[in-house]
Amino acid sequence: MDFGHSLLYSFIGMFVAMDIIGVLPMYLGMTVGLEAKRRRRLVNLSVMVAAGVAFAFAMLGHWIFKLLGIAIYDFKVGGGIVLLVMAILDLIKGRGDKEHSASTGVVPLGVPLITGPGLIATVMLQVGIYGNIIVILSMLGNFLFAWAALRKSALITRFIGVEGTDIVSKIAALLMTAIAFAMIRTGLFEAIRAAK
Repeated sequence: MDFGHSLLYSFIGMFVAMDIIGVLPMYLGMTVGLEAKRRRRLVNLSVMVAAGVAFAFAMLGHWIFKLLGIAIYDFKVGGGIVLLVMAILDLIKGRGDKEHSASTGVVPLGVPLITGPGLIATVMLQVGIYGNIIVILSMLGNFLFAWAALRKSALITRFIGVEGTDIVSKIAALLMTAIAFAMIRTGLFEAIRAAK
């Protein structure tokens, strides 16, 4: 397979694993009531953290997991539990009661929503298939796209209005619970298969 095709397949695989379009409603819900400057800072921080984590796992993931004695399915279950707890808190308290801080850019937006177990597994597998250069280029392209999509999400907020963003925030919290359960379920099934 030539360089161009390898790069394309790598990019598409990461794009599907990241699912930044699916993250947008959750990001809108998390940033209800935030001024534009803080929203931009949150996007910058979340994408930088997500990219840093993905890059670290692409280069060192196999050694990190081996050193800690964990598998991808362990990471899926753990990440899913963290996401589930945060989603339930958002449903109970509501976004308006939530204190927005820099940590929101780290958890859950940067990790595990943008860079979750699926993307981590994808980049670790792709390094073995395509090599470091192609994987790094694919990551750069995907994270630039994610950054641009999140930065332009303010247009959506203006379009749907305040009540619309409140509705989106509740739907986003429900979606987060579904994603969390899916992560936990697949992690548990993979663990059961590995134990046989």
